[in-house]
Amino acid sequence: MDSQEINVVLHENRTFPPSKEFQDQAHIAGMDAYRELHKKSIEDPDTFWAEAADELHWFKKWDQVMDDSEKPFYKWFTGGKTNLCYNCVDRHLDGPNRNKAAIIWEGEPGDSRVLTYYDLHREICKFANGLKSLGIKKGDRVAIYLPMIPELAMALLACARIGAVHSVVFAGFSADSIKDRILDMDAKWVITGDGAWRRGKPLHLKPIVDEAIEGLNCVEKVVVVQRDDGDTFDCDMKEGRDVDYHELVKDQSKECPAEELDSEDMLFLLYTSGTTGKPKGIMHTQGGYMVYTYLTAKYIFDLKPEDVYFCTADIGWITGHSYLVYGPLANAATCVMYEGAPNYPDNGRFWAIVEKYGATIFYTAPTAIRAFMKWGDQWPESYDLSSLRLLGTVGEPINPEAWMWYHEKIGSEKCPIVDTWWQTETGGVMLTPLPGVTSTKPGSATLPFFGVDAAVVNEAGEEKQAGLLTIRKPWPAITRGVYGDPERFKDTYWCNWDGKYYFPGDGAKIDEDGYFWVLGRVDDVVNVSGHRIGTAELESVYVEHPTVAESAVVGIKHEIKGQGLASFVTLREGIEGSDELKKELDELVAKKIGKFAKPEKIIFTIDLPKTRSGKIMRRLLRDIAEGRALGNVTTLADPSIVESLKGQYSED
Repeated sequence: MDSQEINVVLHENRTFPPSKEFQDQAHIAGMDAYRELHKKSIEDPDTFWAEAADELHWFKKWDQVMDDSEKPFYKWFTGGKTNLCYNCVDRHLDGPNRNKAAIIWEGEPGDSRVLTYYDLHREICKFANGLKSLGIKKGDRVAIYLPMIPELAMALLACARIGAVHSVVFAGFSADSIKDRILDMDAKWVITGDGAWRRGKPLHLKPIVDEAIEGLNCVEKVVVVQRDDGDTFDCDMKEGRDVDYHELVKDQSKECPAEELDSEDMLFLLYTSGTTGKPKGIMHTQGGYMVYTYLTAKYIFDLKPEDVYFCTADIGWITGHSYLVYGPLANAATCVMYEGAPNYPDNGRFWAIVEKYGATIFYTAPTAIRAFMKWGDQWPESYDLSSLRLLGTVGEPINPEAWMWYHEKIGSEKCPIVDTWWQTETGGVMLTPLPGVTSTKPGSATLPFFGVDAAVVNEAGEEKQAGLLTIRKPWPAITRGVYGDPERFKDTYWCNWDGKYYFPGDGAKIDEDGYFWVLGRVDDVVNVSGHRIGTAELESVYVEHPTVAESAVVGIKHEIKGQGLASFVTLREGIEGSDELKKELDELVAKKIGKFAKPEKIIFTIDLPKTRSGKIMRRLLRDIAEGRALGNVTTLADPSIVESLKGQYSED
């Protein structure tokens, strides 16, 4: 990217202040309180974070809050001894939370389980003792390939309890993806399941693991969890290697003392795909990650003892780690965990779950929200959503019109929306409204969380209103690096501006109120006739049209303009694409941005190529538009979409 600033083409002026009723009961109420705390967190971070850490259990207090002696490999709470599993479970057993529901689980077929904090403690201890009986000890890496069943959360917590490093691979990734990760981390143990349900069909997992580890000498044992008691799933057990989970834990003790772990002991590895091919093993540690996810979950979701918190993320992604398992459980929350698809047996499944369990907090992705819009208002209108008091979004910037739909149709215009920006590497939320504090604007992640010193700069490192999003100071949950490749960590995140800023790879703008608007990946900035524009803003224009549910815009080579635009548009159900509609969309772009932004092509599609976490793969759309080979598409939620789009584009 050159030193030109990104042009800001959209202006959003609607604001939604928190209600007095919400503000009066919030953990943090009012902008004055936020500004005072944020100032303290930036100017006196040692005191701020020490006070936050004091709310948790430590076997031994730290010697130093933050150690910056080996920049950019920052360390937090050095010398401290703690255990994240202890803080998520044991800490809640002496008091009113002992018999409180920790996890409410619902399977896609409708089966369900409820685990209290006491139940969870007992099952985790048995699981941890079972792992120890297999020879797993502190520092060992354990690959986990499980569906969204309670044993997945237990597996994370059991590993954390004994100091083993867990690495979850989303249950749906290919055998090659599993193999790459196992080899990179040199895992000797794999925890998997026989299968799961997805859109009413059985998904057989164990054969995928068998294929992945064939010929891998490093893997010694495979622990297999049965999804149910029937014969639904194929599960050939290899004698001497495979271990039945239920037999493993059956006779184990219900007590397993939590290991006293160093704050900087590795907690987990989570692999991100990266743009260069080889997945990056992002490392997070016990202490700093624990404190940061605890505090962000507490304040951003305004967690109260009576809340029922429904996060739709899969634990295979960082959102599931931080805001379905560790952050909420450290706050003694009641968490709803769902196994299957949002549209099975029909498009109202999430709303049925909200109604059934009286969910008060709902946290999902903009991609899902746009799908709900596409399916029609009749689905949420068919359910009682009056229990909801707070909504959240995560994963990518949300279009203002999708935000408004969420606000009106799901939140009934009474629920604050916390639009959160963060990434796997940050460990927790970085930019966010606070629900008792912030007047929200549709599409803006608003203001930095405590301890986050954010700025927008140009290529020269000069602070600007629009440009590159950066972070000036480290925070407790910052990744400790890329596993086995410290230079890649420095080159990816700290290579610019003499290491002065952490660069997450996103463009952003700051408005007149100091609010941050994330414009998407810098890779997705296009230069059309000298205008540098973030594709997130272009896509928001299309979603303003009443027929459009979702869109993706990519830059393509153009002999005259330098770059042209190709637009892929998904319409709401019951709407047919037409030349007349293309003309309307072109006119809308011309009105909102300018005639220079008229795309070379508009392709109507039933869906867009997305990862299984819901992120749109714009790289593949660029490949389609420019006629390049597509490469590996096995990590997509629906690989057939790509071939369909390729055919449509060439015929158009």
